[in-house]
Amino acid sequence: MFLTNSWYVATSSHEIERKPFARTILNQPVVLFRQENGSAVALEDRCCHRHLPLSLGEVSGDHLICGYHGLRYDGAGTCVEVPGQESPPPGAKVRCYPLLEKWGWIFIWMGEPDRADESLLPNWWWAEHPEWKRSDMHLLEVDCDYQLINDNLLDVSHLTYVHKGSIGNDAIVEFSPETERQDRMVRMTRWILDRPPPPMYKAAGRFSGNVDRAQIVEFVPPCFTVNYAICKEAGSDLDADNGRIRIDHMALSAPTPETERTSHYFFSFVRGYALDDREIDRVFEDGFLDVFHEDVVVLEAQQRNYDRNPGISGVNIAVDAAPMAARKLIEDLIAAEVQS
Repeated sequence: MFLTNSWYVATSSHEIERKPFARTILNQPVVLFRQENGSAVALEDRCCHRHLPLSLGEVSGDHLICGYHGLRYDGAGTCVEVPGQESPPPGAKVRCYPLLEKWGWIFIWMGEPDRADESLLPNWWWAEHPEWKRSDMHLLEVDCDYQLINDNLLDVSHLTYVHKGSIGNDAIVEFSPETERQDRMVRMTRWILDRPPPPMYKAAGRFSGNVDRAQIVEFVPPCFTVNYAICKEAGSDLDADNGRIRIDHMALSAPTPETERTSHYFFSFVRGYALDDREIDRVFEDGFLDVFHEDVVVLEAQQRNYDRNPGISGVNIAVDAAPMAARKLIEDLIAAEVQS
């Protein structure tokens, strides 16, 4: 079961054009396209006549035309014309989904349209701030439950084992994380002090010795996670700008459920240092993308075993505190939605 009265990423801004395209979100077929003024539209991907997917049609002006019998729909999903008759029949319409276009992504509200609430979006202001630089927008199609992706993002101890050649090392598991839950957020914090930097951190910050690091993960339901990484030479004040080398970057992740076992994994990276350094661009664009591909191997292997053993639940260990808190938060919100 999914939380429906919520925003999800439907697509990146550059992916949606005039030509309609299909995407399944929360098991629901959706067609997306842009009108002549550039505004994005999302409709149920089903003609109300004989159920041909509207994504197989074409856009003319501000209307989407069914590719079977030419029924013409406006941006609200109302059929405004049926070829060969004076007017459409009563009730000739399909569902229209509210959209918001922010930070290079298009967010879709999958629940009751009159309950769409922009304040429930995560505040990812860095993505458009001139003092931060954003990477390309990425999308991976992953064969796993989106909550496995949430778990992975909230448990950074796996970096020691899955990403030991890039952003992980043995020092991570020497320090225990702290977890806190708020009304609509779970935060995990881990400090790693006076230890060697992982390979990618060493390259990005050009560190010659040990570093102090902070790993902070903030999760906003149902699927929005920011992984903060702060790293500075050991012994320096993490909060002070004293001229010593410091790197600040974060991963913005939004795994949108396609079905119960498949996900559209949207993500991007932002950083607050070396904004004009092409070598650091390469580290972010290539290095971090490789890291996410490493995660996909793990996530899909997990899902295959869950599918083979549906009645067997895994044991929990200390590092599961944040993932378990996030799952409980989603569970509570879904329960409240069902009762309302």
